[in-house]
Amino acid sequence: MTTDAGTDTDTAAGTAAGIEVRPVTGYTGAEITGVDLAGDLDDAAVQVVREALLAWKVVFFRGQRLDHAAHVALARRFGEPVTLRSRGGASPAEFPEVETTADRLELAGRYGMDRDEWLERRRHTLVRGWHCDHGARVDPPAATILRAETVPPYGGDTTWSNLAAAYEGLSEPVRRFADGLRAEHRLGVGYQSRPGPDAYLEHLQDHQVATVHPLVRVHPESGERLLFVNGYYVERIMDVSRAENARLLEMFTEQITRPEYTVRFRWEPGSVAFWDNRATVHLAPADTGRLDHPRVMHRVMLAGEIPYGVDGRPSEPITGAPLHSPA
Repeated sequence: MTTDAGTDTDTAAGTAAGIEVRPVTGYTGAEITGVDLAGDLDDAAVQVVREALLAWKVVFFRGQRLDHAAHVALARRFGEPVTLRSRGGASPAEFPEVETTADRLELAGRYGMDRDEWLERRRHTLVRGWHCDHGARVDPPAATILRAETVPPYGGDTTWSNLAAAYEGLSEPVRRFADGLRAEHRLGVGYQSRPGPDAYLEHLQDHQVATVHPLVRVHPESGERLLFVNGYYVERIMDVSRAENARLLEMFTEQITRPEYTVRFRWEPGSVAFWDNRATVHLAPADTGRLDHPRVMHRVMLAGEIPYGVDGRPSEPITGAPLHSPA
């Protein structure tokens, strides 16, 4: 698989009549038309989507008519869906692979906070919300398929950034330096606790999840090098001083969130976003609390492998079970 997005997608599209892949920005995101995701996708259509995903990191579909069963069936065409051990009450009990993002609205109340305080304590810096899904696990998902059921008439957009482009955008000496670094990713990093008893802090202490990942991971399919860092999970870069750690994290997180590497998606009912969780970080919207409209989304994640670095060393778990347990 080459990194020439136009060549790969055009070639594959020629074998799947009616499918068009239209890039959205220069680095990240493509919209795919001519595909019914609820139908029986043939191998040629699956290949078009796969190649577009590898090339553009996130692909978008509009006007889809997926229910939970079709959503899971779609995911199985591209990998093995993850079954989460814990979900909120809004997720469908009969489809353990599907997680409903309305569950997030339950969390603040569960720990004695309103939503604004919840976000403030978890996102105390401007880049805090950027993340890959379950990045503190030793086996983060390979990909995520998110579909919109109900969206507000405005707001609620999601943004993605391309970690391969971010790595390539570094100078050559800094790339060499980053290639040899490893970082600790930990659930709950940077959470600002409440005065007195704090139920969420107690939850984090009782359910710790942490892994040492390579700062630059190698994509298992494309071979690209990815600047695998984000503000949501990264605790520290290993084997550097505290002062050096702060400055290096600031430099790398600024790099992965540079506007030219990002794409912002406006959701509509029936929209689907399918992203490579290995090669992107994303930013969920923080404006939905200001909107007097529901936003109900459903996601299915695909099981991923343990990352490895440029030197071939795999990630090493510190605490917490892997995300995915094969049947």
